[in-house]
Amino acid sequence: MDLPKPLLFQALTHPHSVVERTESYERLEFLGDSVLGLAVASFLYRRLEGEEEGRLAKLKAFVVSRTSCGVVARMIGVPELILRASPVDREHRAELAQNSTMLGNVLEALIGAAFLAFGFEAVAEPVAFAFLPRIDYALHNEVDYKSTLQEALVAQAKAVGYQLLESAGPAHNRTFTSAVRVDGVEMGRGRGRSIKRSEQTAALEALIRLGLLRRAAPEAGPPSTDVARPVGKAD
Repeated sequence: MDLPKPLLFQALTHPHSVVERTESYERLEFLGDSVLGLAVASFLYRRLEGEEEGRLAKLKAFVVSRTSCGVVARMIGVPELILRASPVDREHRAELAQNSTMLGNVLEALIGAAFLAFGFEAVAEPVAFAFLPRIDYALHNEVDYKSTLQEALVAQAKAVGYQLLESAGPAHNRTFTSAVRVDGVEMGRGRGRSIKRSEQTAALEALIRLGLLRRAAPEAGPPSTDVARPVGKAD
């Protein structure tokens, strides 16, 4: 599936390398984000006929997260494509190829470009196939938000720490509240029936606030009492 050169070059253009940001990958990334979400949602809907909406939404949020996009971009050779075909200067080309967040952005831009060139029906299956390892991982493993957060920040040399803030209720039905801090700044709080679960939900909120994970359904409440409500969202 060869993209027309104008769309390819735009998808591989660093925002800081052009005078007008509209000439960079950002608009295509915006479009590709929606195309990716629909492609993955359609795949999950067909594959998991018996699953409830809450489970589907949680799976989709993990699969289309910024972290996942960065992982998939490396798997399918986006860094090599950038180094080979990007029209920007060497410095910006290297940043695009090495920065995991930007790699995910470029991948979404390429998806948006493919949608414009070929239409949704042509790109939906290849997109879902590219993300299949992330889908399979989410289906067969408990998503570890603490590890996801740690992996996302280790490259930025940022410190992640957790603190138990509260333990409430009787011994047989206790609820714990924990906070996660990134370089000393609180980025999320979570509640759960164990300290481990409260830390997981705190890490989830941190991922959302840092723009590394998208909330699948902002208008809906959490699927269970173990999932904390957002303390904020940054992106």
